[in-house]
Amino acid sequence: MPLGLICAIPEELGHLVTLLPDATGVRVGHTEFIAGTLDGCDVVLAGAGMGKVNSALVTTVLADRFGCSAIVFSGVAGGLDPELAVGDVVIADRVIQHDAGLIDDDGLLTYQAGHVPFINPTDRLGFAVDAELLARVTSRLDGFALPALSGSAGGGDRPAAIRFGTVLSGDQYVHSEFTRQRLHGEFGGLAVEMEGGAVAQVADAFGIPWLVIRALSDLAGRDSRFDFLAFVDEVAASSVAILRRLLPVL
Repeated sequence: MPLGLICAIPEELGHLVTLLPDATGVRVGHTEFIAGTLDGCDVVLAGAGMGKVNSALVTTVLADRFGCSAIVFSGVAGGLDPELAVGDVVIADRVIQHDAGLIDDDGLLTYQAGHVPFINPTDRLGFAVDAELLARVTSRLDGFALPALSGSAGGGDRPAAIRFGTVLSGDQYVHSEFTRQRLHGEFGGLAVEMEGGAVAQVADAFGIPWLVIRALSDLAGRDSRFDFLAFVDEVAASSVAILRRLLPVL
């Protein structure tokens, strides 16, 4: 069975396609799914588009039509933890859909997506990465180093860090310092994005492992002064390096 790879950055998708000597594509809905062999591993690549609906659609096709054994989403995100920097990589050990829940006069009470407390209550919040898969990934990346981003791409003097932790998903582009602090404080989230929670929910429904890998483009709510085109190009290369490193254990 092939491995499903979903990319958020077009440059990353394009870079991966060039590594597939036997690539063939088929369009389903608004997405082209590209099948081929990467480093001896059968893969299907897809660009999901923004938001949870788009990523859920693509994940469903990868699971049902292509029979993927696992699904990996790789893209960019906003950082929530102030200790992280542009170019650092967060690998989710759990994802939470922070915009799902119950709204009352006090605001939003985040609750498990697909559930309501008084209709189908659950103690679950979010989706956790398969423990055995996470152990293999952690071991595989032990000692693996990413280069520092260039200054023009927003990097500093230190190499890019790889961290494991909670990633938050919601159909909102977060550009608010107040919200960044709230999300980090309330959930302990390291990063916030718009797709990973839906990928995890669909993969969980199909009973297949999933992984979300995110490179930080900014600290959500703060302007990042760098050349985004340079950032995208360098982060795409780093993301591909991580994916190729992980292929043997996925």
